[in-house]
Amino acid sequence: MDILNENNPLRLPQFRWMFASQIFSLLGVGILTVALSLAALRIGGTGAAGMILGWILALKMVAYVFLAPLAEVWVSRFPPRLALVALDGLRMLLLLPMMLVDSVGGLAALAFVFFAVSAAFTPLYQATIPAVIREEKSYARALSFSRLAYTLESVLSPVIAGIMLTLASEPSLFLMAALALALSVVALVGARLDVDAALSKKAPFLERLARGVLIELKTPRLRGLLAMNLALSLGLGWVLVNSVVFSGLRFGADPTAFTTLMAGYGAGAALCAPGVPALLERFSERTVMLAGCTLFTLATPAIFLPLGLGGAVVLWAVLGWASSMVLTPGGLVLNRSAARNDRPALFAAQFSLSHAGWLIAYPLAGWAGSAFGVETSLVLLGGATGIVTIAAARLWPAEDPLERRHSHADLPPDHPHLREVALTGPGGTHEHIFHIDDNHSRWAM
Repeated sequence: MDILNENNPLRLPQFRWMFASQIFSLLGVGILTVALSLAALRIGGTGAAGMILGWILALKMVAYVFLAPLAEVWVSRFPPRLALVALDGLRMLLLLPMMLVDSVGGLAALAFVFFAVSAAFTPLYQATIPAVIREEKSYARALSFSRLAYTLESVLSPVIAGIMLTLASEPSLFLMAALALALSVVALVGARLDVDAALSKKAPFLERLARGVLIELKTPRLRGLLAMNLALSLGLGWVLVNSVVFSGLRFGADPTAFTTLMAGYGAGAALCAPGVPALLERFSERTVMLAGCTLFTLATPAIFLPLGLGGAVVLWAVLGWASSMVLTPGGLVLNRSAARNDRPALFAAQFSLSHAGWLIAYPLAGWAGSAFGVETSLVLLGGATGIVTIAAARLWPAEDPLERRHSHADLPPDHPHLREVALTGPGGTHEHIFHIDDNHSRWAM
């Protein structure tokens, strides 16, 4: 990897620190997820673990869906560096009392507060990256690195958790997650972010709260992006909820089998993520993401094969590969679909709306695993992924140019927007990169 390449975001010291922070942050969250899974298995056994974990993760989505837009408005009043460091530090402190909790209710309450803080942290972090990296090719590669951080978490957190379990008890995983978040705080301090605070902070509260949602719902490619996020969540929710149950039923109570499966998922995702920018140079984001959803659907029937642990790891790796194809291009689509001032609100809206799918998927996966069995439920949810993928293909037009010809018959000739563009026809007709904003309230077809 040539770090001096002009399109390599790692050439920028700020991004290097931010990338390190993201790796440690996601590693902490990944270890927490393993700890919660094993705690659910310990408390509920194989019969109830899926339901317990499904509802705990559903609480996570409640926080993400309903609190993220509110949090974006609140944290925008502070410089990004200060807000990110404070939020990450608070998440670290919340993990410590989780070591001492031994009931579902107490664990769920602390987890909900942790996820509520994450609902403020994650969209702000995502919106800060394009403020640091402004060149599109570099930003596309930064998204690949960001996705790689997610996949490294999927690989490393189960492995680290498995090693920890050979040395100490399950509650020690919460302490290891807190240590990872402490390192994330250190990296954020080192980043010395000097980007502006949220750029649209002067807009009224309700306007800012609704702005990102309106952009999302009025832009066809973003509606398609939401549908593909929902499609993947239906299948991937099974992986995150029922892998621990599948492992217990198929391979016994040894927790290392579960961590090995999740490491296989992460390895598949990690192998795919670095190649996504190359795919995006040949194919559109829409094509790559649709292919990923389709691959996920087609892979699910393999669960019925008489798989040993090695075969199951390969299947999990394929599911990870497919997931990376869907998740990696999303930030690039968002960045292209809003003006710079509107991106923080749009990232928060996407974070909230996309996680609404997970709010459905997590309890559905837990219920389906209990009602139909873990193998059958994966195929059923994989089929649902395929059906929603077809709907997403219809919502996101195959022909989707960024520049669109449109007119402004409602604007006076001396309007500032019309003075900024080259008019090519009556009624203020002109062509430019099109976003939903104050001057463009409806999509130009």
